[in-house]
Amino acid sequence: MRLKPLLLSALFAAFAAAPALAQQVGEVGVDWLGNDIIVEAIADPKVEGVTCHVSYFERGMIDRLQKGNWFEDPSDSSIACQQTGPIVIGDIDLSKGGEEVFRQGISLIWKKQVVNRIYDPTTDTLIYLSHSRQVQDGSAKMSISTVPLYNQHPTWTKGKPQ
Repeated sequence: MRLKPLLLSALFAAFAAAPALAQQVGEVGVDWLGNDIIVEAIADPKVEGVTCHVSYFERGMIDRLQKGNWFEDPSDSSIACQQTGPIVIGDIDLSKGGEEVFRQGISLIWKKQVVNRIYDPTTDTLIYLSHSRQVQDGSAKMSISTVPLYNQHPTWTKGKPQ
């Protein structure tokens, strides 16, 4: 009978560690083939008061049929992050690689659109990097946005790093 509480704990831990969910806030048609630019809002799950808006290209069915490559969208994306409320910083990864804040598939299996957060202690700035991740043939297409914490008086739940 102890299996059920252990299973529930494991499920809770998996969801607590999951990246943020995106909310689509815009969709702009760019041609008659059904191709669109999608705009999504992403709230950082460990930094309250910061919202990132990510845009990316979503291929329509006619474009997929014309060009072959049916199962993936381009790696292009753009990101802009801003303070949208009082900033409360939780237990974030302070390493140079930062941590993944958001991830979604842009191909059937292997290609992902990812947003990473990196903290720069020298300038007291949160850096958000949008890029694609692939098993092979990685893309150099990326976009970056910063949220300076200078003079913002954020609350650090684990204390500000020194």
